[in-house]
Amino acid sequence: MTKRASGPFDVKLTPMAPEAGAVEAAPGRMLLDKRFHGGLDATSQGQMIAVRTPVEGSAGYVAMERVSGTLDGRSGTFALQHSGTMTRGAARLVITVVPDSGTGELTGLAGSMTIDIAPGGKHSYDFQYSLPDAP
Repeated sequence: MTKRASGPFDVKLTPMAPEAGAVEAAPGRMLLDKRFHGGLDATSQGQMIAVRTPVEGSAGYVAMERVSGTLDGRSGTFALQHSGTMTRGAARLVITVVPDSGTGELTGLAGSMTIDIAPGGKHSYDFQYSLPDAP
């Protein structure tokens, strides 16, 4: 049975130094630090790698993050994998739970998340997931 959790989240992006010997056009790297509110009451840390192109509005990024907290009252950790592409302003973003990454009461978690960024920069998430019944 698919369940849903949603709410706002805060995110802090911290640029990372380029790798030694990286060329000027090398992918940019950022540290992610998030705080989720609502049905997912959790924090996460992760890393993002991104590339911008010379064409306005075209870019791509990948990210991995480890989430720790409670999901509708069940505690544990899990990992999220991001893949985002923007083609001349048209965005496509896929965020999925890494299979078998759930721990504690979140063991067996599967699902996907969407993110909305409102005018002014407020972030919110919608998490569609499945989780085995609690023992």
